[in-house]
Parts: sequence; C-alpha cells; structure tokens
Amino acid sequence: MNVRVARGGAARRSGRRAEVVAVAWLMAKGYRILGFRLKTPQAEIDVLAKRGAVLAVVEVKSRTSLEVALDTVTFDQRDRLRRAGAQLAANRPGLSACAVRLDLMALAPGKLPRHIPDAWKGA
Repeated sequence: MNVRVARGGAARRSGRRAEVVAVAWLMAKGYRILGFRLKTPQAEIDVLAKRGAVLAVVEVKSRTSLEVALDTVTFDQRDRLRRAGAQLAANRPGLSACAVRLDLMALAPGKLPRHIPDAWKGA
C-alpha cells in the first residue's frame, strides 16, 4: 500500500472518531442529534443538531489548535454549509421555524473538545 493511501485512510478514521466525540459532547450539552455525515446538494454536514429553536450545522475539525480549526473552514465552505442547513430546515416539518446556526466543534490532542456556537458570526 502506498503512503498516500495509508495516510488518507488514517485521516478518514481520525475524522470519524472526531465526529463521534463531537456527537457525544453535543448530546451531553442537551442537543438532539438529527444526523451526521449528511450529504446535501450544497455540502456535506458533519453533524446536524437541534436544541430549542436552534438548528446547528456543526463542522467538526480535529486540528492542533482552535485557531487552526477556525481558519481551516473557508468562506465558501461556510456559505455552502449555511445554505445546506437552511435548505434542510425549510424541507423538514418541524424545523422551518428554527434559526439555522453554523457551529464549530474543535478537537485538539490532549484537550477537551471545544464547541463554539455561531463560530463565524459576521464572517
């Protein structure tokens, strides 16, 4: 097996583990998980969660620091994720009245997960 293929597989496994940690963390904070790894025409949503009247589109990033995780998500990706969340909310009964928010769940080695609601507010 070549090194590139092995590295890609390891990255996918690490990403899946990060998503599982994120889901557990969000559930502990009172969020109801509606789905994860949701493929939409606009983007793939890592985690879709709801708490109260908020529908959170959660991007999960496992990086060396919070700053690196925030910078990893480009403006275009944030735009696609927001549109995907709005489309899902509009098409699912019971979600149309929800405010759609783009959150970040950042994981870094040796640190507790960090959930940042509305991580790119105004950006």
